[in-house]
Amino acid sequence: MDHKDNNNRRDFLKKAVLGTVGLSVIGMGFSAKSYGKILGANDRVRVGIIGFSDRFKHSLYPAMMGHAKELNFEFVGVSDIWNRRRDEAEAYVKEKHGIKLKKYRNNDELYSKKDIDAVIISTADFQHALMGVEAVRNGKDVYLEKPMAETMEDARAILKAVEETGKIVQIGSQRRSAPNYIAANEYINSGKFGDIKMVEMTWNVNQPGRWRRPDLVSQIRKEDTDWERYLMNRPKVDWDPRKYLEYRLFWPYSSGIPGQWMSHQIDTVHWFTGLDHPRSVAANGGIYMWNDGRENPDTLTAVFDYGPANDASKGFQVVYSSRFSNSAGGVKELYYSNGGMLNLDTNKITSEGGLSKNQADDMNMQANLLTDYTLPDQAKVSTDANTGGDPMTSLHMRNWMECVRSRQTPNASVKAGYNHSVANIMTRVAMQTGKRVTFDDAKQDVVAS
Repeated sequence: MDHKDNNNRRDFLKKAVLGTVGLSVIGMGFSAKSYGKILGANDRVRVGIIGFSDRFKHSLYPAMMGHAKELNFEFVGVSDIWNRRRDEAEAYVKEKHGIKLKKYRNNDELYSKKDIDAVIISTADFQHALMGVEAVRNGKDVYLEKPMAETMEDARAILKAVEETGKIVQIGSQRRSAPNYIAANEYINSGKFGDIKMVEMTWNVNQPGRWRRPDLVSQIRKEDTDWERYLMNRPKVDWDPRKYLEYRLFWPYSSGIPGQWMSHQIDTVHWFTGLDHPRSVAANGGIYMWNDGRENPDTLTAVFDYGPANDASKGFQVVYSSRFSNSAGGVKELYYSNGGMLNLDTNKITSEGGLSKNQADDMNMQANLLTDYTLPDQAKVSTDANTGGDPMTSLHMRNWMECVRSRQTPNASVKAGYNHSVANIMTRVAMQTGKRVTFDDAKQDVVAS
């Protein structure tokens, strides 16, 4: 890649962030919106792999292949800036399904061939948004891993690009395709649950190796990849294999806990309530266990205030906590109303903690207790993101594939991704500054007061 190529790419990224990339980059004689309508119902959808990650290999790949024959999808190419990953992808899909992949050194090469209809992006966290912009501006539908964006400028860029091109984009918030979560949303919105008054969420592990890749860090060589292309719109710094392979431990390449784990759970709050973002966030965190050179906390607690912007008397609180030092409690999502609790670990709605008759009589009130109800069964949420055969990811991938054909909005739209990104970014800024953070709807930006 020569100096001119680097300059062209930097210009593209700058325009993408500013939202001024034109549709001409598609290089075709029709608009991006009309391009999505050309694919026939019986045409095969050709899919490119962008980033041959562990997540792709163990979860996204089997998810798509489980539906590929029925829905007429196929993998045809892989783009990865590390030559080792390109070779691994080629060998893996050939061994698994006899597929012959074309290998591309970068996304520019992949998009120049014009033989791909859609892409699945599972690269470093900070790259998701702008790689999504690249994809839709080049006329591709996208399955985009979460977090959608780690900065507001990147979030605004992809929201604008998807709205302008009309491409189908599914964000990897797979809870939105799970039967128990869908049923929980319907139950809450039926009014039977009552107003949400409190939400408690945890994501706890005891995994010293989580997000660490020491063997690969010792093996990768700068000359085998493209460090400048990797950095995208982040500051230009010297080669660091840890920030390449263990990026979730370092800002500005990842927010760590908010982007990786909280993005899944806080998304359900927005979904169940119809609220776009918190009214405010306060957060604290630190490295209390794994002093291994990481910069992102291994322990985090955040407190959110949610509710109508124009009515402080209505709303509820969300408490989110996550730790790497002890796995007790695991993954929990507990919703409380005055009448009881919705537990998305057990999939049960119960009267636990509701206003009992004795308590109500003391205040001349009526008892308020929910009727016990069990949500449709769903496999227990795993703390391992790379579990093969994950049923939620399979359902979520199928929804994307069906929407590529129908041109309907998928379950986890770009707006859903934008909203979880706002909550993540507010949390990260609150944690980094120690300030209470709010959101300016007019400017679409976070405010640390």
